[in-house]
Amino acid sequence: MKNLLSVQEQLKSGKITLSEITEGYLTTIKSRNPEINAFVHVDEDDIQNQVSSIQKKITNGSAGALAGAIVGVKDVICEAGKKVTCASQILHNFESVYEATVISKLKAEDALLIGRANMDEFAMGSSTENSIFGPSKNPVNTEYVTGGSSGGSAAVVAADMCDVSLGSDTGGSIRQPASYCGVVGLKPTYSRVSRYGLVAYASSFDCIGPFSKNVTDAAIMLKHISGHDPMDNSSSSEPVDDYLADLDSYGSPLKVGVPEEYFGEGLDPEVRQIIEDQLKALEKENVKLIPVKLPHMKYGIATYYILATAEASSNLARFDGIRYGHRADHKKVVEDLSEERQQIKEAFKGKSAADVDQAMSKLDSQLIRLYKKSRTEGFGKEVKRRILLGTYVLSAGYYDAYYAKAQKVRRLIKNDFTEAFKQVDVIVSPTAPTTAFKLGENLNDPLQMYLNDVYTISANLAGICGISVPAGTHSNGLPVGLQFMGNAFRESDILRAAKRIENLHQ
Repeated sequence: MKNLLSVQEQLKSGKITLSEITEGYLTTIKSRNPEINAFVHVDEDDIQNQVSSIQKKITNGSAGALAGAIVGVKDVICEAGKKVTCASQILHNFESVYEATVISKLKAEDALLIGRANMDEFAMGSSTENSIFGPSKNPVNTEYVTGGSSGGSAAVVAADMCDVSLGSDTGGSIRQPASYCGVVGLKPTYSRVSRYGLVAYASSFDCIGPFSKNVTDAAIMLKHISGHDPMDNSSSSEPVDDYLADLDSYGSPLKVGVPEEYFGEGLDPEVRQIIEDQLKALEKENVKLIPVKLPHMKYGIATYYILATAEASSNLARFDGIRYGHRADHKKVVEDLSEERQQIKEAFKGKSAADVDQAMSKLDSQLIRLYKKSRTEGFGKEVKRRILLGTYVLSAGYYDAYYAKAQKVRRLIKNDFTEAFKQVDVIVSPTAPTTAFKLGENLNDPLQMYLNDVYTISANLAGICGISVPAGTHSNGLPVGLQFMGNAFRESDILRAAKRIENLHQ
């Protein structure tokens, strides 16, 4: 299987040039992207400047470790001088004035950034249908969704429009679209990769991670975007492993935990069968399957959607239309208020001045009305839904009943994993309960949409790492993903496990 290492060897030997590689991808983008709608911005002039600069370094032997890697970037990660829209009307014209740490790291190692990838608005969604750019479509079958919220980042890799891409994962937003599109998607341990420059959805959950065509490239990318960052107060100083070193290690038996909670009701029978077949095959490859229990996972979805929406409500309060981003027409706001004042005067004719003043006092000020109007116009339906949910669970009288209780359950879920990892190296599950669903199928059923994250949210609640790797193909022709979760900062374990699954298919 072709990976970045083999491409770099060809570049160094002169068998191929970076220009030829890039032109190949640009040709594919021009032919496939109009239908798939995975890239939302591709700047060819900037790309050619990058090609020229990096090729010179390759030729003189000074190129960085990622020279030859063509990378897509989710439109929620800041690049200086580039639009960062988060697929939202409220940021439709916002241009970043600074660089995310992961972008700086990629550029320092001479990766070529080819384009900005589509997503669910502010990373809130499971299908990449909540976007001002329109939905992305699954490259395997364009009648189906890509998954979300990093659906564009999964699709650009699956459609062979770049080598690798960056996404963000708050509750499964890397692993679930990776499963739906048939690629590798890795969510690192919380704090393993700097969040500086990632537009926040839920700050205690958000992680940046790679999509790739194979496990080796995921390991390479993770190595170069990981590490402590003084610009991110939550960033860990834990040493970064050499993820490639032990990728094919078969020294000791790999102990894989199989939780019954992830193989019960709601799982497509054919998906279950594909996963179980893979596990049987692994037993012949120096892998030991061990039953484990995660008793509090039945509360996972409720816990996640209480805590994540609460954090979203707080994080999105900054988008007010005043400092930056979309602002409603102030003249229209003033006219509407004047009209409402006139209506009150007419309605209260013959009544006391005190009655009129009381009615007038209930009208918003111009500033408050401008805030409301800007946010109403700027945010989409799903974002508004999550802001409302989050504001509700944080409100007086409900904080203890919902938010505080959910924090306690989050700790119990974390404890479940801590106990399980005393017995096993990694824990296995399906990545999603079904294959990709049809475009529009769940758009008006938010609960069904949220249930697509049932197997992925646990890693975010516990702050551990997870990876989705292609495990087979459903009878409907769509890919099925298998998920491995590892203990905190044990990305080497999940990469090693994923490589064994990948080897079964070679």
